[in-house]
Amino acid sequence: MKRIFIILLCMLSLEQLYAQKLLTLRESLQLARENNPDLKVAAYNINAAEADIKTAQIRPDPIFNMQILQLTNKKYFAEGTRWTNTANNQWWWQVTKPLQVAGQRGNKIDLANKIHTQSKLDYRENARGIYYTVASTWLDAWSAKIELDILEKGKANIDSLVQINAYRLKNKVITNTDLQRTQLLQQQYQRDIVAARQHYINELQNLRYMIGAADSVNVDFSDNTFNTILTAGDSLVELGTHERSDVLLAKSAIDVSNSNIKLQRSMAYPQPEVGGMYNPQNKVPYVGFYGTVSIPLFNRNQGQREKAQVLKYQSEQNLWASERQAETEITTAYRSYVTQRQNLEDYQRNLAEADNILSSVRYSYVKGGTSIIDLLEAQRSWLDTQQRYYHTMEEFRRSYIQLLFATGIINQMAE
Repeated sequence: MKRIFIILLCMLSLEQLYAQKLLTLRESLQLARENNPDLKVAAYNINAAEADIKTAQIRPDPIFNMQILQLTNKKYFAEGTRWTNTANNQWWWQVTKPLQVAGQRGNKIDLANKIHTQSKLDYRENARGIYYTVASTWLDAWSAKIELDILEKGKANIDSLVQINAYRLKNKVITNTDLQRTQLLQQQYQRDIVAARQHYINELQNLRYMIGAADSVNVDFSDNTFNTILTAGDSLVELGTHERSDVLLAKSAIDVSNSNIKLQRSMAYPQPEVGGMYNPQNKVPYVGFYGTVSIPLFNRNQGQREKAQVLKYQSEQNLWASERQAETEITTAYRSYVTQRQNLEDYQRNLAEADNILSSVRYSYVKGGTSIIDLLEAQRSWLDTQQRYYHTMEEFRRSYIQLLFATGIINQMAE
């Protein structure tokens, strides 16, 4: 029975391991494009804009009007009739049709199409922000796993040292204090590992939500996405200030403003209503023509026309601000990226040196050539170097993600 339980437990563990998908940064962005809950919500704005196009294409419905006038005094009734007789009333049957003049319908359709285009660009801008959050969450999970691995590697070193010191204490080579100090450090590592493991699980859960995954996920540590960007900073600035989604959105807002100005100018013309009528009066049939139009003495849509012009000025100013913002963000992101790349190259040498120092001091301690204090100091120095190195790598990767976000290239990675 015990063997069956162990086999089932192993099978369950293997199943969970198999179901856990390893994700590169690019794969995470692509999954977010398809499954992110917030992007799914934002996509409905495009559908709503498409519906507005249909609304703009609809022509005004005909208007039906029916009236009746009834004689109320009997002395005016036709001889020998009752009040219900058609000789004692008048009927009014009228059908009219409002007319859209001065290109009003065409301008409405054009404005709706421009807003539809703007909604797509607005979706891309929302996606850019969400992709940045997804990439940052992926990196947070990667960083949490790195921290956990460092602690587990450090604890493995301490575990073997505890075993060695227990054996040396038994042979009275060291004092009990030396063993207790290594055991205390072992316990500290264990507590840190528990906290780091929970932090890693939490970050994976956050990543799972951002990409809309149904199964467990994990980050792919063999991801080679973070290669050196060979494009020069000036080219990246040129790319971002012309192709970034918020800049394109600002340009689209100007197009929308121009279309709105045309619409509001056409709406200054009154909308006539024409039609025909059939009017039987006391058994005498009449037919006629109906036409009405407002006289534009006071209302010539002045307020909306002025507002449309102001919105255009606002859109033009927003475009200038968006281009300057993109230029600033790309420049600072590129400089940070170059700095962090250099720092990472410098720290790689320190990492190898820390490993060599720890191995040398450990060997000397086992041979009795140095004290436990020197070994623990070497262990702390090794841990500090490991953490600083991977912290530098994390900052390098974070600057890379920031540069992808600032230039808008992050949207291309999700395609």
